[in-house]
Amino acid sequence: MTSRRKFLQSGLLATAAVGSPSLLSAQPQAVETSEKPKQSGVISFLQTTDVHCQLHAHDELFWENNQLTFRKAGGYAHVATALDVLRAQNPENTLTMDTGDMFQGSMLSVKTSGEAFVPLLNALNYDFYLPGNWEVVYYKSQMQKLMGGLLAPKICTNMFHDMGDGKPGEPIFQPYQIVNRLGVKIGFLGYTDPLVPIRQSPLYSKGIVYVKPEDNLKAYVTLLKEQEQCDFIIILSHLGLSQQIALGNHPSCQGVDYIFGADTHERVRKPIQAEYTKIVEPGAFGSFIGKLDLRVEHGKIISESYELIEVDPQKFPAKKEVVALVNDIEKPFKTEINRVLGYSTLPLYRNFVVENTIDTLIVDALKWKVNSDIVLSNGFRFCPPRTPDKDGKVAITEGYLYDMLPVDATIRTANASGAQIKAWLEKELQNVFAQDASKRFGGWFIRFKGMQVEFKAFERLGHRVQKVTVGGQPLDETRIYSLCACEREGDPDDMLCRMKGVQQAANTAFTLHSMMKDYLQKFSPVTPSLRQDARVLDAPQSLLSQVTGVDYQFV
Repeated sequence: MTSRRKFLQSGLLATAAVGSPSLLSAQPQAVETSEKPKQSGVISFLQTTDVHCQLHAHDELFWENNQLTFRKAGGYAHVATALDVLRAQNPENTLTMDTGDMFQGSMLSVKTSGEAFVPLLNALNYDFYLPGNWEVVYYKSQMQKLMGGLLAPKICTNMFHDMGDGKPGEPIFQPYQIVNRLGVKIGFLGYTDPLVPIRQSPLYSKGIVYVKPEDNLKAYVTLLKEQEQCDFIIILSHLGLSQQIALGNHPSCQGVDYIFGADTHERVRKPIQAEYTKIVEPGAFGSFIGKLDLRVEHGKIISESYELIEVDPQKFPAKKEVVALVNDIEKPFKTEINRVLGYSTLPLYRNFVVENTIDTLIVDALKWKVNSDIVLSNGFRFCPPRTPDKDGKVAITEGYLYDMLPVDATIRTANASGAQIKAWLEKELQNVFAQDASKRFGGWFIRFKGMQVEFKAFERLGHRVQKVTVGGQPLDETRIYSLCACEREGDPDDMLCRMKGVQQAANTAFTLHSMMKDYLQKFSPVTPSLRQDARVLDAPQSLLSQVTGVDYQFV
């Protein structure tokens, strides 16, 4: 491993990192050298992302022939084999990277605050890492410890230590790396989601200042192109596909050859051509590996090809050493992870923009437990699907409960007027479907029960909501309604589920996990059928992506 990484590390001044003119005089952040390099051949890049701590091969959802299809994919031991096989095809000139959400998404990650996954990630022999939006879930200091335990370099160009006044200090991670292969000099930058303090609990990222990519990207591209004389520039990105396309259309991205994207779990099978660069994103949960090949002759790139490789457990048998490592780190928690809490008669999944069975199950349980007028659940993307076994039932284990809800938040109630609710719905729809892709958040549309909403996804802001009923009656903008959702640590007292100005907010004695366990104990087996409580009028109800206007389809 070390023979592939002869890096010379050096720092950058904080002022340079946020784009001041002094950046151009900075020393190279990392340069890999090799003696008498070959000048012809192929340079390969392998990318995984958004694995969300999924240890084992699991069910994966595909949309084929306009219907749901499920088959097994992923699992760390199978990903390890796949990476080994692909590296063996081009051992001297293959670079491997993971672009975030490595430490959140499972019971084992929660029980060990992510630490169980450090040796696993190191065993997969990556060359670079980028922190994702969920790397902060155990707070800043633990994020630094987890990322610091990884053997390969971490790249992030837009995360800084907070100087105490909300202004960026020194960069937390190295802002760029440079690698030489076949006479080609390749520069890497890294951008993670600057909306983290808004998308998630603001306490998670306390002490961190994020800047937008546009704030310093042009300066770094200039540095890599003019000072370091890079031939090829790749952005490792955890911004979400919509945001990545928007960045690829921004003038600051001129000179960037590829964005290796992440966050929204999209499966880009053919690179998306933006105005200034190309964008790819390789799905989630370890189900896929993105592979870019650059063909080089006499030190010059002459062609490129990209493919999305499905991690089929049959094609890539589990690597024995990684199986042993997984068994070792999981052993103290395995009985608890596999404890069955209840069953579903329907497949459980969370892939669709508007409505999913996992979220139907959650809001059904919330409504039963609290019985507010309206109950709300966030539009999360994480959690692989789970399908019925031979007896026709889906086992909902303790571990799968953590997959669905890794953060066991307290359930919170509040009151809000009909006018507040309608304005909030418009804002939530804007977060998902904004015409300006740079204004989209990373999640799906909010989930709810007790309310029915008809909307136009591709209308303009303020005109998307077409009809709202609560309890079978039209929404009354003057009426006060009772609400229920989960509490986000660090939110103001008058906020619930990103809705500002709520009244009489109060925490209940229940958490999301205790609620789900009580519900399953009483009602298992459950049948969380889709009800179309949210109904889209200008797009298919089966919408699998909010990305439009480019040559892309989720399959």
